[in-house]
Amino acid sequence: MFKSIYSGMLSQYYELRSSVLSESALKHEQCYLTRFDDYLCRNVSSCGQLTESIINKWVGTLSGKSSSIENEVIVVRQFLTYLSLSGENVYLPVVPKVHEDYVPYIFSDSELDSIFRSADNVIQKDHKTDPNLVIEFPVIIRLLYACGLRIGETVRIEMADVDLERGILRMLNTKGDKHRMVPMSVGMTDILSRYCMAMGITQGNDSWLFPSALKDDHISAKSVKNRFEIILRDNDICLAGRKKYERGPCLHCMRHVFAFKSFAQAERNGKHLDDAIPYLSIYLGHTSLNETAKYLKFSNELFPESIDIFGNFMSGLLSEVDDET
Repeated sequence: MFKSIYSGMLSQYYELRSSVLSESALKHEQCYLTRFDDYLCRNVSSCGQLTESIINKWVGTLSGKSSSIENEVIVVRQFLTYLSLSGENVYLPVVPKVHEDYVPYIFSDSELDSIFRSADNVIQKDHKTDPNLVIEFPVIIRLLYACGLRIGETVRIEMADVDLERGILRMLNTKGDKHRMVPMSVGMTDILSRYCMAMGITQGNDSWLFPSALKDDHISAKSVKNRFEIILRDNDICLAGRKKYERGPCLHCMRHVFAFKSFAQAERNGKHLDDAIPYLSIYLGHTSLNETAKYLKFSNELFPESIDIFGNFMSGLLSEVDDET
């Protein structure tokens, strides 16, 4: 796996790490160490050459999100520390500081119109496509847009957790093992009610809200993502000159739009945006307020004039919920 002059030490270190890391964490370390090994193959011909100049030159080759660069430097720094314990004289790189460099993509109103129009005209193109996707896709897209849901948690909603009378979704075991109640607008509740009638599914039972027609399970998140990617291509929605760490337009961006427009509505209603963060954080199921606050940062930086020109998008979205819920 490793080919540089330090291949033996890298293999020993990787073997030790494999006994304490999870499978996913080990894959990341393997990737980082392999890249570092490739760099050593090109730049180091003998032991004793891991100087400050050589190591800092390696750090300079790293690209991507600052958090990813930080993780890669930490992994290699740990290996270099292990190497130093064998008597090798090595330079330990300084771990770079992480800064918020992720910029979410916010769909414009015209792009959203194109997306919804295409979603409402989805056709089944081949036998591999889940037949239920034709009916379910337009509803799923609107749930992501109107409630800021994640696609993974959306497809796993069970009818037992759908309250159409009060317009509430109960989200269980979502990201970070969090539970939350998600009130829907009257319009979204009506769409979901008519969808359930068309699908012949009733609330309170143990069926999926978005069942698959191909297997005894919910429709796959991947199939929804793939269909959304087709819609983006068909409508020429893309991010020109996208950097490596930039997400660009994707299905998750519907959640970005929800958060962004929620802040816009709060501002227009005369509410202090800092006061809105805790409520929106709970609604979105974020693990920390910082996750929600970053949308406010991007709202002000990317769209400084949008607070004044947004339409009444979010009016009545957060329905009142009884205290016992």
